[in-house]
Amino acid sequence: MAPLKLTTAAEFKALVDRFDTFLFDCDGVIWRGSSIVDHVPETLDMLRRLGKRLIFVTNNSAKSRRDYVAKFASLGIHASEEEIFSSAYATAVYLHDVAKFDTSKHAYVIGGSGIRHELEAVGISAIGHDDTRAVSLATLNEIEPDPRIGAVVCGIDYEISYRKLATAHVNLTENPDCMFIATNDDRTLPGGKHMYPGSGSLLSVLLSSTQRTPLVMGKPNPPMLEC
Repeated sequence: MAPLKLTTAAEFKALVDRFDTFLFDCDGVIWRGSSIVDHVPETLDMLRRLGKRLIFVTNNSAKSRRDYVAKFASLGIHASEEEIFSSAYATAVYLHDVAKFDTSKHAYVIGGSGIRHELEAVGISAIGHDDTRAVSLATLNEIEPDPRIGAVVCGIDYEISYRKLATAHVNLTENPDCMFIATNDDRTLPGGKHMYPGSGSLLSVLLSSTQRTPLVMGKPNPPMLEC
């Protein structure tokens, strides 16, 4: 369906009256970096007064739903965890409820605390996200496939390193049963003044090196909605 271009008050009212639930993206729509977009609080307050249901959907996996509640609050917006649907949460729900992930195994995470917190909330152990050890050509041999790793999960990682990529690569190529999950494949990330490399840009390294195709959770891919 082509986007609607609204130009009159009557058209805006007709749109609001037509729907009971409104889904909002976050990065670039609700906020830009750490700054609220103009008129967003008033718009959300108006929709709530009209009894509309609000859902906030984000592909950014850096934060957990709990952390997003705090970010909304810092910008003067009330939002509950139940109203927030992130790619990190969708990943956790998919692994636990759909894939029936073996919780005796670990998920190796390229990403931030948001993925770890959501995975741990459903009983899945997350490792790798905080691995900041340096690696060199001389020490690469210490990176071995780990039979305890049942999935590699790749999201936005502001501390991406060669060690993380190499560990993910070795486990994905040496263990065909290791699941390959991407929280999203967005090429860029809105960060305030500029656009920056997104999760998809980081993911492209593993796509090239492993020749494997991940299951992508984030919108507009089906798993985001199916979960």
